[in-house]
Amino acid sequence: MKNFQIIILIVFIVAAIVGVLAFSGALPIGGSGNKAGSGGTVVIWGTAKASNISKALDDFNRVNTAYTVKYVQKQPESFNQDLLEALASGKGPDLFFISDDLVHEYSDKIFTIPYKSFPLSVFNSDFAGAGSIFLSSQGILAFPIAIDPLMMYYNRSILNANGVVYPPTYWDELPALSTTLSKKDDSGQIKQSAFGLGQFSNINNAKDILSALFMQAGNPIVAQNSGVFVSTLNQSSNLSQVLASYTDFADPLKAVYSWNKSLPNSQNAFSAENLAFYFGLGSEEKILSEKNPNENFGIAPLPQIRGASFKLTSGRITGVAVSAFSKNLNSAFMVADLLATGDFAKEYDSAENLAPARRNLLASPAPNDPYQSLIYSSALYAKSWLDPSPVDTDKVFKDMVENVLSGNFTPEAAINDASAKLNVLLSK
Repeated sequence: MKNFQIIILIVFIVAAIVGVLAFSGALPIGGSGNKAGSGGTVVIWGTAKASNISKALDDFNRVNTAYTVKYVQKQPESFNQDLLEALASGKGPDLFFISDDLVHEYSDKIFTIPYKSFPLSVFNSDFAGAGSIFLSSQGILAFPIAIDPLMMYYNRSILNANGVVYPPTYWDELPALSTTLSKKDDSGQIKQSAFGLGQFSNINNAKDILSALFMQAGNPIVAQNSGVFVSTLNQSSNLSQVLASYTDFADPLKAVYSWNKSLPNSQNAFSAENLAFYFGLGSEEKILSEKNPNENFGIAPLPQIRGASFKLTSGRITGVAVSAFSKNLNSAFMVADLLATGDFAKEYDSAENLAPARRNLLASPAPNDPYQSLIYSSALYAKSWLDPSPVDTDKVFKDMVENVLSGNFTPEAAINDASAKLNVLLSK
């Protein structure tokens, strides 16, 4: 294992030196079209189903005749290891699709596009704010392709039966709705839940929900301090109240109690029509429709803090990154630019049921789609944070919630514990 790490380090250093010499701002990438010296075959890896994006790639190759882009589909669970091994052996891709929660982990495997080649002002005018997760002090780590914002799904039939006219706009409306919509049997067991909140393990998108709540409260979760990334969770006194309000929904002694660990996962509960409100990603609309075609559900923006000066929801962002080990950096740069700024992005987003990252595409939702305009507008104010390791931070957030529910930690102590663990992950 030690020899493998040494090989990786040597390859990284060589790639960095070659990249700096070749592309230290001399290569303009901000426009479309072929540049001198670029062309040939470019290989891109990702986890999207090849069948979903084959048409988009075929269309790209037909229009951009200087390039042949070949896509290799990888399984999400083995993507990291497959990519590392391929890079070490010199057989890795030129480009790869990357999610926002992997950009920190992959930052030393990505060739950073200098701002001289693609100006920051152009990036900010072309892409929605969520794309800033791919920016560094040196340049651009990936071109944003798609945004998947956290939304609120609601069962119209349940709301109608209980005289609820509109879904909530603000978080402070939830307690009254929880009392109205949660139903228990004679033994006190929950038969119908208002909200899938309070727990972690059986709540889909629990980390996304908590992230949105923390960021809405004004905490970025991770920030850069003197060039070092650090947790900010312990720097806001109001986060303990946010966490307490979240866990109250799983506390039988609280009036808002509507969820517990024995219930099915929240997506299944919603599809079984035993859950009034489900907090899910915009891309889940198609999944929910297929799971229960007869369910009368709607979509609304994620609730906000009343009186807040800005709107915010969490989101998952997909970008296309240039491998630091590409043997054809010029073409890899050009193809990445063209994929993100050309027609491919629109076709990719449609095939994957995602919102576009480009502002001009977000401005034109399909007029015949009842939900797309809501999802697109939410994508405009979606935000993410620099996650050092998705699997590890899932556990950090899970422990934070369960420590409060078990009574082992106060909400403030749970926040401080999570912040310390997050700092350890950021330092690796």
